[in-house]
Amino acid sequence: MRLFAATIATETNTFSPLPSGINAFMETGFIRPGEYPKDAPLGYDAPLWAARQRAAVEGLTIIEGSCFFAEPAGVTNRRDYEFMRDEILGQLEAALPIDGVLLGLHGAMVAFDYDDVEGDIIERVRALVGPKCVIGVELDPHCHLTVKRVTYADVIVLYKEYPHTDIVECGEHLVDIVLKAIRGQVKPVMSLFDCQQLDWYPTALPPMRDFVDWVKALEREEGVLSISIGHGFPLADVPEMGGRVLVVMDKDKAKGDALATKIGKEFTSMRGKHWKHHISLDDGIASALEFNEGRVVIADPADNAGGGAPSDNTTILRRLMELQVEDAAVGPIWDPIAVRLCFDAGLGAEFPLRFGGKTGPCSGTPIDATATVIGLKRDCLQNFSGTQGPLGDCAAVRAGGVEVVLNTTRTQGLGLEVFRNVGVDPLAKKILVVKSALHFMAEYGPIADKAIFIRSDGLNNRPISEYPYTRVNRPIWPLDTETSPRLLV
Repeated sequence: MRLFAATIATETNTFSPLPSGINAFMETGFIRPGEYPKDAPLGYDAPLWAARQRAAVEGLTIIEGSCFFAEPAGVTNRRDYEFMRDEILGQLEAALPIDGVLLGLHGAMVAFDYDDVEGDIIERVRALVGPKCVIGVELDPHCHLTVKRVTYADVIVLYKEYPHTDIVECGEHLVDIVLKAIRGQVKPVMSLFDCQQLDWYPTALPPMRDFVDWVKALEREEGVLSISIGHGFPLADVPEMGGRVLVVMDKDKAKGDALATKIGKEFTSMRGKHWKHHISLDDGIASALEFNEGRVVIADPADNAGGGAPSDNTTILRRLMELQVEDAAVGPIWDPIAVRLCFDAGLGAEFPLRFGGKTGPCSGTPIDATATVIGLKRDCLQNFSGTQGPLGDCAAVRAGGVEVVLNTTRTQGLGLEVFRNVGVDPLAKKILVVKSALHFMAEYGPIADKAIFIRSDGLNNRPISEYPYTRVNRPIWPLDTETSPRLLV
């Protein structure tokens, strides 16, 4: 059995001032065949990783295509997207004939002139491999579950958890279904229900925790191959954006339609009940300072690189310094120039440093301080749910009573390595400020006695209803009060 696997992935915030080009992919993930790491998956390559684990045992031949992924930002340059896409398609064509294709995508990538990047890729793959080849796709739940993708793929599986702690598990699930389909043990058919709603759905908290557990129980019923809840990515102004339910059945399309409709109606009944605990800057910091029962982790979701923000906003840090807060650490702040200056100055140096606040108005103003370099390390990594991601070169500086981690590869704070790489012990701090929306909770939640979510003046600081959408299909809640959820496929 011959399987081809490849990845192209990023999450596009169409409101972000940061255009995505080939350099963004080369900085984060630009891996050619034969260059994949052997020790841990990178994230979006989970289908390839899972297929590798089964290859030796089951006699599979895995043809590895390229793996491209970039930190979320704005719309991708058309030329660069087509270059990466065509490289993967060329590798696939050279590998024919193929029994199955495994694509590790994101699902919310947008390029100039391509609202539905993943639909474009899947359609072109189908044209190459023909109708009998089984195409399996793994997507992030913050994706756009378009009709085109469901039309041209055989199986689509989304992670169920947010934070995304089940990326590898869902990649293994996808591979299992694809192999069974190739062997004729199952015949996947998909049903897609449009809930016509926009929101954020953290799955560790009610009501989503109970909802996801219920969906997992339904997935164990006879004939059900997979159930996925597409949260949608509200920071993208594209037509088919929003919450959708995808059911993959073995042969029984009618049962899949009924199940997708049942789950979709339950999902729509939960509108407005999801977690919204973001508080103001001063209230958040005051709450942290007043808490005397342990460690406080403060999140800065508005400046989350994982949502396409620059991750160089200085507002929370500046306020901590103004209040002369001690025993606090902040990171990661994206500032390649400041990192270079710290390396040039050397460990232990004390010198005037301007850092942060560089990208635009949503970044705040730069910090000007006499900084002491307390940590330096090249090529840093951070862990997240069994995967590893790059932080780039990192520098830690002390400015006032606050220790700040600066990095060169724009990314959100996921693992404790953000601080530990450069000698800052997160367990020794009373207050940790992390540039992240929710994913940080997988690693920081266990060490936090209290978590506070501050709404800073970063890029992603508005309620969904206040974004200037012009292209999203209407009606859709909460932009519209009257909607008509329905089965699409």
